[in-house]
Amino acid sequence: MKLTDSGLHQHLVWNEADRQWKELWSSPKYRCDWYGHCGANSKCSPNNVNLFECECLPGYEPKSIDGWNVRDGSDGCVSKRVGVSKCGNGEGFVKVARVKDPDASKAARLKTSMSTKECEQECLRNCSCKAYMSKKIEGVVDCLTWYDDLMDIVVYTEAGPGRDLYVRVDKIELAENAAYSQGFFRRGRLVIPILFALLALVLINMLACWLLKRKGKTKDFLEVDEIEESKRHPELQFFDLNTLVAATDNFSDVNKLGQGGFGCVYKGELPNEQKVAVKRLSGNSGQGTDEFKNEVELIAGLQHRNLVKLLGCCIKGEERILVLEYMPNKSLDSFLFDNTRRSFLDWERRLEIINGVARGVLYLHQDSRLRIIHRDLKTSNILLDADMNPKVSDFGMARIIHEDQFQDKTNRVVGTYGYMSPEYAVFGRFSTKSDVFSFGIILLEIVSGKRNNSCYEEKYSMNLIEHVWQLWKEDKVLEIVDSSLESYHPYEVLRCIQIGLLCVQEDSKDRPAMSTVVFMLSSEACLPCPKQPAFVFRRNSSIVPDSLKELYSRNDLTITVMEGR
Repeated sequence: MKLTDSGLHQHLVWNEADRQWKELWSSPKYRCDWYGHCGANSKCSPNNVNLFECECLPGYEPKSIDGWNVRDGSDGCVSKRVGVSKCGNGEGFVKVARVKDPDASKAARLKTSMSTKECEQECLRNCSCKAYMSKKIEGVVDCLTWYDDLMDIVVYTEAGPGRDLYVRVDKIELAENAAYSQGFFRRGRLVIPILFALLALVLINMLACWLLKRKGKTKDFLEVDEIEESKRHPELQFFDLNTLVAATDNFSDVNKLGQGGFGCVYKGELPNEQKVAVKRLSGNSGQGTDEFKNEVELIAGLQHRNLVKLLGCCIKGEERILVLEYMPNKSLDSFLFDNTRRSFLDWERRLEIINGVARGVLYLHQDSRLRIIHRDLKTSNILLDADMNPKVSDFGMARIIHEDQFQDKTNRVVGTYGYMSPEYAVFGRFSTKSDVFSFGIILLEIVSGKRNNSCYEEKYSMNLIEHVWQLWKEDKVLEIVDSSLESYHPYEVLRCIQIGLLCVQEDSKDRPAMSTVVFMLSSEACLPCPKQPAFVFRRNSSIVPDSLKELYSRNDLTITVMEGR
């Protein structure tokens, strides 16, 4: 059993094969279970962990916008309007539904048998009262009030045991909340009939499509699509489904090369003995016809030695298949993170891969006839040919932007966490600088042989960016170099690490353009000093005396963890 200085309780077991401790379970399990995870005057919503679980209470705003942008809410929230009085000035209360009681050490229990309205008046009379809650204890309704910052508030689901908390706000915030609520209900009365009408239209269209399909019409429509695609891309070959079935031995698992975000990739051999990679879109994948056509549209017009070449495609019934040039050495991650195969990547080879990927991304951003943002650059999407030359692949997520356009925004954030830039992961804003961020992660992974989304320096739970940044500040950054590298040039490695840190800086404006990255990699010009990278979180453990940070072991302790089934 292990209790870290951050309060994490872990049950570890020794794995004799790996000669390492493996975590069996840990507690707390969820981020919202940590005391005060979102700081003061905020609430933590476990259902929002994939976005950002912290949200300020009504009348409050984040104390640290920078921290909020990188999903760090530990600084909490402060009043929006410090100069506006909340005492005898038209103030009131806004309900925060179904929450765990705030820290009771900062609450005062008033008289029992007090209704919610009486509790409100009691809090309103005291200008120091921040919030109140009516709470039924042993059949008697008590009134709880809070006079300090509201701490450790967690939102429960609709079926949860939470109670309603009423937070004191100024008259401006009260009016804004009232206007929002009224507008919401007015819109609701208008929207509901429209939604029913739209639903009816959708059902009618679905029924019509089903009837057309039963009559064999779907095939005709798909053939029209295929004809249109062939007119737009006369150089693109359209394969017959039976040809690809035979080439892959009926998509046999023996021929499976890997599995991407939208389906499986198989090795195939055409009748002319040409080896190809066949990417078959999964029927239950997130990629539909639009994404498939997007990938065909993009790759068909791209010609660069560091981009995977599209040979053709197949559209037949429900099948969506891409035929790509075959990469015998598969993906970069299959070498980089494999304890045996990584030794094939000496420093010269790694440097060539870094430069090749950079040139491929530069072509997408600047040198092709379209300005393209890849949006899913990662080591598993870097393929290696027979000579270990890198080629960027998987353009299903890519977006075209105008030449005079530098960024765009989406409500559908796609890609891989760990490689996403902060402005894209949090706000959905993407630009060429988003790809630069992903390239920086890839560069650091190539140098270190470590994944960014793994933990390093266990007691601090650092990701790779944090680990590299910490070593950089301590002038010990060469310690991050992959231990499998028998020889390398320290100057080249240091330069690559510095370029990687420049690419992953928090503010996109501070990151270099891809053309600058290619120049920096191929020259010996002086490099700017990198600023703090994104996703580097402040750690409060430094305030704990060193004498209290030691780990102690005992074998006679027991613990009982209560969990619902």
